[in-house]
Amino acid sequence: MSMLSNINNDMNILPQKIIAIVGPTATGKSDLAIVLAKKIGGEVISADSRQVYKGLDIGTGKITKKEMRGVPHYMIDVISPKYEFSVADFKKLAEEKIKEIAGRGNIPIICGGTGFYIDALLQNQNIPNVPPNKKLRKELDLHHTSILVSMLKKLDPRRFKNIDQKNRVRIIRAIEIASALGSVPKQKTIKSAYKIIWIGLDTELETLKKRIENRLQTRLRSGMLKEGEYLHKQGLSWKKMEVLGLEYRFMSLYLQGKMSREDFEKELTLKIFQYAKRQKTWFKRNKKIKWFDPTKEKTENIINETKNSLK
Repeated sequence: MSMLSNINNDMNILPQKIIAIVGPTATGKSDLAIVLAKKIGGEVISADSRQVYKGLDIGTGKITKKEMRGVPHYMIDVISPKYEFSVADFKKLAEEKIKEIAGRGNIPIICGGTGFYIDALLQNQNIPNVPPNKKLRKELDLHHTSILVSMLKKLDPRRFKNIDQKNRVRIIRAIEIASALGSVPKQKTIKSAYKIIWIGLDTELETLKKRIENRLQTRLRSGMLKEGEYLHKQGLSWKKMEVLGLEYRFMSLYLQGKMSREDFEKELTLKIFQYAKRQKTWFKRNKKIKWFDPTKEKTENIINETKNSLK
């Protein structure tokens, strides 16, 4: 084969097609991913920063084997919640799964609501290469979260503005990076190696709030609090549970008797709704996403439009 033929063959290599199903919590992303995967020969990669942890099942709404309906799912139950799992870890493992799925001739479907993870993977964003500083982490962990937030504000005002000020792990990591590099580098998007079909699910705020309320009650009836008790008995500290955020943070407080059942349900519902609004804001910045309202649009129509985009 001539050199010219080799060049032509290289030029004919098309970028890997990937479908990304994104949007705020409680909009039916997992259900859509399964139906779509069955139609097009897809396999699902979960992009949820807490579903990677083993045992965090009911609280995170982790999909069950039965609900998967035979569709392979990845990046679920990757590691014990006693250990840390970073966005860099997610990107590395998820990229391996994309290659494996593509190698079988199937379509990778990225499905989830953790925008930071999704952008790092699909928008090819740079991840700061700063190794963990155990000594610094131990020192920082002695401080109250409000003190850590103040420290980050002084070190890196830009990162302070867009960080979850309740998430100690993220705050400590941001301080760690800022201490090493002077500031947390602004995320730079490099041209992606993939052809991405972006599908967004969203609905009106009042509808979303109702869905969140109903889903929380369903999870509580399914034994969410018993799951929290079990995790603690298995060695997951109350402190670590708090760090895991949202459902687990409030379960930790309630199970320790630090808040009433009424306050637990009321505060948790509010915080999940606030989180959903932050997710909306995050994904709305991506102008490539085609949005659908699952309460108004038939699933069949969304699937047909997605299939047409694959051509």
